[in-house]
Amino acid sequence: MGRTGLTRRRALAAATVAGVAGALAGCTGPDSGGGGAAHPSAAERARRAEAALRRRSAAVSGGLLAGYDEALGVHPALGARLGPLREAAARHVAALAPRGERAPGTAAPGEASAGTASPAPAGTAVSGTASPAPRPGTGPFPRGVPAEPGAVLGELAALASRTSAAHTAALADAPPELARLLASVAAAGAAHAYLLDEGSRA
Repeated sequence: MGRTGLTRRRALAAATVAGVAGALAGCTGPDSGGGGAAHPSAAERARRAEAALRRRSAAVSGGLLAGYDEALGVHPALGARLGPLREAAARHVAALAPRGERAPGTAAPGEASAGTASPAPAGTAVSGTASPAPRPGTGPFPRGVPAEPGAVLGELAALASRTSAAHTAALADAPPELARLLASVAAAGAAHAYLLDEGSRA
């Protein structure tokens, strides 16, 4: 009986240890395999937040870039006026995009760089680095690009003003380095709006 009782106690102890080990494995297994994703450090959270803000900001400037591309596609004669502004918008998109990610609406590897391409001459449309064409009813000109050049410039001025305001609003959530970039891009957007508005009145 003594030996039988000892054997039973050992078996029970072994079963208990196995059960506890299994429970611990069930609780800690997922964290040990992906603890960094489930509980990122403060630095990692800050990095992710900045990357997300950069993507949103790049998309905002990408909308202005798309507006220039649409306008130039319909009114190539505006190339001399819109070309430099379009190239500046492309540089803004590239600067705002997260490091290591391709900026939306910019040139693919091997194509001419949006940041270094020369402005389109008068009477020609910008090509090679154009942003994707939006679906009907969407994009910078939901009702289509106006037939009158002055109306096009007026709508682009409003778009540039909204772009500038969006970047200004994003300053509150940006770390210092990105905040300085956003402030610069916002100021440039305001300048675009002024120049485009003046052009629409000419």
